[in-house]
Amino acid sequence: MICKNNGMLRFLAGMAVFISCSTIKQSKSTADMPQTKQQTIPSDTAAPPAFIESLLQQYPQYFGEILKNRDAQNVQIIYTQINRRANGDPGLAHHYFNVNPDKYFYPASTVKLPIVLLALQKLNELKEKGIDRNTTMLTEAAFSGQTAVFNDPTAVDGKPSIAHYIKKVLLVSDNDAYNRLYEFLGQHYINAEFKKKGYADVQILHRLNIFLTESENRRTNPVNFYDTAGKLLYEQKGQWNQAQFPSRKDSLGLGYYSGGKLKSGPMDFSKKNRLGLEDLHKIVMSIVFPEKVKASERFKITEDDRRFVLQYMSQYPTESLYPPYAADTVSYWPTYCKFLFYGAEKTKPDENIRIFNKPGDAYGHMIDAAYIVDYKNKIEFFVSAIIYCNSDGILNDDKYEYKTIGKPFMKNLGRVLYDYELKRTNKIKPDLSSFLFTYDTLR
Repeated sequence: MICKNNGMLRFLAGMAVFISCSTIKQSKSTADMPQTKQQTIPSDTAAPPAFIESLLQQYPQYFGEILKNRDAQNVQIIYTQINRRANGDPGLAHHYFNVNPDKYFYPASTVKLPIVLLALQKLNELKEKGIDRNTTMLTEAAFSGQTAVFNDPTAVDGKPSIAHYIKKVLLVSDNDAYNRLYEFLGQHYINAEFKKKGYADVQILHRLNIFLTESENRRTNPVNFYDTAGKLLYEQKGQWNQAQFPSRKDSLGLGYYSGGKLKSGPMDFSKKNRLGLEDLHKIVMSIVFPEKVKASERFKITEDDRRFVLQYMSQYPTESLYPPYAADTVSYWPTYCKFLFYGAEKTKPDENIRIFNKPGDAYGHMIDAAYIVDYKNKIEFFVSAIIYCNSDGILNDDKYEYKTIGKPFMKNLGRVLYDYELKRTNKIKPDLSSFLFTYDTLR
């Protein structure tokens, strides 16, 4: 979901459908990884077991309660150290804390990142039609619950496009932009591609922040692409996914509000989106270091597409002219949605640090997955984390502890790992020049 107006979105959640491989070679302790499934993220070097726990224990003021309540709060962390070799190749060592692929959490807006990548992939598959990410895309309505889009006043030319929707998704986690990409892809394409790439546990089943039935989410809008002269280049009729999904038993909470009434018992999430932390971590890694992920698991995008995604993953809203987020610093402050490292701070970001990330929060879950770099001190690392901020166990009651538990945890985790990286001996410093971008405007 979009990161602002969380209270209203959660209030509507009772009626709405929200957003919201190779085996690791190192050893891990039971504390680091429940023995439920094999880890799936490729690794180059062995990592000591229980590393994250021992690090967090050094900061009881930040993580004392978190460590005690790790299971109730479903705290899961993946931290990847990067050790450059003489040829510049990044060697990876993954550290886990409490990661359990079988323990469901609602992925919220993090599902938007793979949808962005699939949209770019599908465009490349349609390149013979003469369309690309900047081609005008008009969305029509042909079934109940669908809405049309014929213009976009936030674009420089006033026209909707895949590129502009991606900017909105990556800059401020815009829900409608995600929905339009979902409609371009279609539910069948999305889930068939995940299965083909080996992401067997991933299911993306619905639009975000609008009330639609399961049937309405299986149907997606007609979309048409036009050139600058208004000539139709590609017509995609409305799609209907009739495929059956593997059954799930995902449920959460002690009770939940629906239609303004409190229902007892867990809330059923089996028809909602599913994206595990390992898969999310790997997807971020595949954008930053494609060569470290199997070719079959990558998204088939161009190098230009990849750099486009990296730019807007790291760009601050206050650096954006189109959409004009820079003109609204009250709603979109510089560190907006940079949970890891900044948390809830509305501060001027460190000019030497960039965070390439995709966060999300909904139904009490707060998630962030990031590649963090410091150009001055030559630091780089990956970290993905999730925490459940819902101590009363009731969903849709607008009483989630994002501000008091979630964001402080994310900020402290990012800072502690960064401080550790500052002190860590790394003989070969990375060349981070390929992660420098020219942004739209000053912060």
